[in-house]
Parts: sequence; C-alpha cells; structure tokens
Amino acid sequence: MPIFNLAGYYKRKYRGVVEPAGWFLLTNLDSLKDAIKAFKLRSGIEAMFKDCKTGGYNLESTYADGQRLIALILLIAIAYTCAILVGRNSRSSGLQKYVGRLKELQRLHRRHSAFWIGLYGQLWVGAMEFWADLAHELMRLKPSKLPYFQQGLRAMTLIQSAL
Repeated sequence: MPIFNLAGYYKRKYRGVVEPAGWFLLTNLDSLKDAIKAFKLRSGIEAMFKDCKTGGYNLESTYADGQRLIALILLIAIAYTCAILVGRNSRSSGLQKYVGRLKELQRLHRRHSAFWIGLYGQLWVGAMEFWADLAHELMRLKPSKLPYFQQGLRAMTLIQSAL
C-alpha cells in the first residue's frame, strides 16, 4: 500500500490579497516545507510550457511528430535558453522597465517574464527605430516630454548592445 502525506497550507496576505482557500497537497515528501517548495516550482514549469506553446514558439501549431518534433524541441530549448538569458540580462541592466512597460498606474510588479523580454525586446527596439523620425517630429510639438523620449532612446541603445 502506498504511503503518502497530506500537506495543508494557507497563504497569508500577499500583495494586499488574501487567497480564498488553502492548498491541500497529497505528497510522498516528508516535510511540509519540501512539499510547498516542490509545488511552487510547478508554476515555473507551467509558464515554460505556455512559452513553448501559445506564448512564444507555437509548438502545437507545427503538428510535428517523430524526428521533426524532437528537432523542434531541441531548437526551442536552445532558443528558449537564449531568450531567458537576454531577458535576465535586460532585467539586471535595468532595461526591463523600458521594454516591458507597466500598463496600469498602480501596478508594482513586472508584467512580463524574462522570456518575453528576451524574445520581444528586439522587436521593441526595431519599432522604436522605425518610428524614431516621427517621434522626433512629435517631440518638437511637446518639448516637456523630451526627457522621457531621451530616456527611451538611451534604453534602446543599451538594449541593442545587450542583444
């Protein structure tokens, strides 16, 4: 007969929100701390699956199987690692706040993952370059916004050097 433990955990107030229900985990681990740690790792794995499927690489839409699927997964693993490293580099350089702008005024925590920043950061730079002439013209109309625009241009050059 299998032996298992039941771990119960009720999360305290987090970011001003109290969870309506606790967690109940059926586990073969001996300690509550280990069970909670293992369960929390699951959310990172779920995010990675989303990134590889609908959130970035659209693996499901390839309908690949066999050797082609193995080759695609290997290629995605390499590309995913590169995107994560670029995203983490952007975060540690203080560039994430430019590429992954906060959309809500009261939002305190980052909206986008290191993967998203690494994957789409170059697109942001490309868009900034494409619209730069128009932006320069618009800045002449509103000189009070010039410091913000210059800040964005500085971030763009830093991201280009990071990528």
